[in-house]
Amino acid sequence: MWLLEANAIQKRALLAASLGWMLDSMDVMLYSMVLAHMMRDLGMTEGKAGLMASLTLASSAAGGTLFGILADRVGRSRALLASILVYSIFTSACGLAQNVAQLALFRILLGLGMGGEWACGAALVAETWPSRHRGKAMGVMQSSWAVGYALAAGLTALVLPRWGWRAVFFAGVAPALVTFWIRRNVPEPEIWRRSKETAGTKSGISGLSKLWQGEYGRHLAVTTLANAGTMFAWWGLFTWIPAYLSLPASRGGAGLSIVNTSTWIIVMQVGMWLGYVSFGFISDRIGRKKTYVGYIFTAAAIVPVYGSTRDPTCLLLIGPLIGFFGTGYFSGFGAITAEIFPTAIRASAQGITYNLGRGVSAAAPFAVGRLSSKHGLGFAFLLTSVAFWLAGLVALLLPETHGRELR
Repeated sequence: MWLLEANAIQKRALLAASLGWMLDSMDVMLYSMVLAHMMRDLGMTEGKAGLMASLTLASSAAGGTLFGILADRVGRSRALLASILVYSIFTSACGLAQNVAQLALFRILLGLGMGGEWACGAALVAETWPSRHRGKAMGVMQSSWAVGYALAAGLTALVLPRWGWRAVFFAGVAPALVTFWIRRNVPEPEIWRRSKETAGTKSGISGLSKLWQGEYGRHLAVTTLANAGTMFAWWGLFTWIPAYLSLPASRGGAGLSIVNTSTWIIVMQVGMWLGYVSFGFISDRIGRKKTYVGYIFTAAAIVPVYGSTRDPTCLLLIGPLIGFFGTGYFSGFGAITAEIFPTAIRASAQGITYNLGRGVSAAAPFAVGRLSSKHGLGFAFLLTSVAFWLAGLVALLLPETHGRELR
């Protein structure tokens, strides 16, 4: 088994990045899980509720870029630790919000840490794992997002009926405990240390000029646009799926109970987890680009089917397929960008491409919310299908990076 070939440092790096990403997912998706109840208590319309999610995503774009630069300057492990602290503290703070303005402030600050975690964790895993297993390792890391989403659903089902939505957010401070283990057990990658020794005192910020030149500039544009499309689709769809399941039929939803909504979401996460993990195995065998594009186009075709049904059984059956194809491609994005860009600017490049895309996607929750207020969520989900189609077309311009050793 490929995991048995790994040494202790590789395993700890993968575990640290996976835990950070899993708990990032849990903290961020708690908002979606309690959204219908917050809308009632804080007097939010669909448009305002979508705006809150959009503010988080816009902030995450800035956070991802800043933490990516920080990771190139001070180290992947240190920057990862800092990002986890930020998002866990301000997730808990959301439970203290007394009005929409306070909630917006906490969601913006949460987004800074949320955006930083992926860039730091992806660079850490990519630089500690060899090319023959990098896709699988990135797939395992990405799959932890599905676990975190499922944890958010389970935590909501357990806490919300007993103590309300504020207590759900208070539980979001738990990820801060992981930082103590990371500080003691996860060293910086050797390739990063060698790169810093070679660079001497040269500023990592000045090294970013490489990103905008020649081949790297073209790759930066393509990866950012492709990721913007998939991010727009993902956040527009998955921010609103819990509300879609729980809202009454009179408001365009499926009318499921809190427990059933959480159950449907957890089942969906099984498909999501399999999509992440399978991507790594498939792409290590047939190539990154083919697998990446194939997942995206399949997701584009499935979304209209999901949005056109209100039958609980159909939603339960289609949900895992939406999770599988609608998220699994993210495993490929981490591997592709790691293999395109060199070590000195890798985390910065990944932070910029991933989070500029996420910044563009900030419009998605708001756009889907506004569109749903007139036509219903099922119809509004068509907007995300269009985004998937466009992202797949852009992704056809990506190079094939399968088998590349890191530079």
